[in-house]
This record gives sequence, structure tokens and C-alpha cells, in this order.
Amino acid sequence: MPDDPLISIVDDHESAREAAAGLVRSFGFAAATFGTAAGFLASGDLARTACLVADVRMPGMSGPELHALLVATGTPIPTVLVTGYADHAVRDRALKAGVRCYLTKPLDPEDLLACIRSCIAGGAGRSG
Repeated sequence: MPDDPLISIVDDHESAREAAAGLVRSFGFAAATFGTAAGFLASGDLARTACLVADVRMPGMSGPELHALLVATGTPIPTVLVTGYADHAVRDRALKAGVRCYLTKPLDPEDLLACIRSCIAGGAGRSG
């Protein structure tokens, strides 16, 4: 694991993406941001990403679909899904599929930090 873990944030809403990146940086982590799952997949940051924070609902590929693709291709990245549309069925499926945390927007900084730490340490997940 690198000394300076990279947290990659994928969210199609620029304001939400930049707010999450600001929080991540305030916690002392490096952050990379992407407006689409495809942009993240095409980046050179995949192998360096210690934790992925992805929006549930995005055009093209959703956060849960991105997580499933990473797992299926043998490049699983500990994932935190975030959403402005809480849906218990989606949350339950995501957590059963191995997503580390499922958080609702607006993000609580302490919940996000706990989830990132869980991803980096390999601990158990949570939802909020």
C-alpha cells in the first residue's frame, strides 16, 4: 500500500465530486476526481487507488456497476457508494456484493472518514 493512499472519487455532479474531494484532502489523503466511470477506468489511477468513492446513480455506468466490473476483471478496489436517493434494496445488494460502505448525501464527514479508513485497513463496512 502506498504511503499516501489515493482516494478516487467518481460522481457525475461536479459540485458533489469537488465537495467530496475537499473532504478527502482535509483528512490528509490524496484525491483524484472523475465525472464518469469510463473516465476513471481509462485513467492511470486504477492501480494506485486505495479506496473508490462512487455515486450510485450516474449516466453510462452506475457506481454499483463500476464496482461489479472491477471485481469481475480481477481488480477489486474497496468501494464506498454514495447517493442522494436512499434505496434500501440497492444498499442491501451493494453491501452483499462487497461494497464497503453505502452513504447518503449530504455526506457526513465522520462517516466518510470512517469508511475510507475501513477501505484502507480492510475492515468491515457500514451504511449510513
